[in-house]
Amino acid sequence: MRLCGAPHNRKGADGLAALVREQLRHDPFSGTIFVFRSKRADRLKILVWDGTGLVLLWKRLEQNAFRWPPISDGVMRLSASQLAALMDGLDWSRLHAHDVAQPSAAS
Repeated sequence: MRLCGAPHNRKGADGLAALVREQLRHDPFSGTIFVFRSKRADRLKILVWDGTGLVLLWKRLEQNAFRWPPISDGVMRLSASQLAALMDGLDWSRLHAHDVAQPSAAS
């Protein structure tokens, strides 16, 4: 998942895919989830290729702003639960995944 903080509110799926390809130098059709936020952080767009087409999800919070994680090199990795918390406008940074040991052969 790649998070991008910049004003992209007026772009649709094709415009965001072009931005991913040209400015971020990534393949928008790779299945990676790209998340864009508005300048005020009260809106976000999620762009992902699902294998059959581009999916664009847009959300505006009626109150408050999305808690935006610090981004380095344009990349931020979030777990599914952290993404869900971000989408709900919650403080995603309070969620921590527990490491689970990989099982050996089944007995």
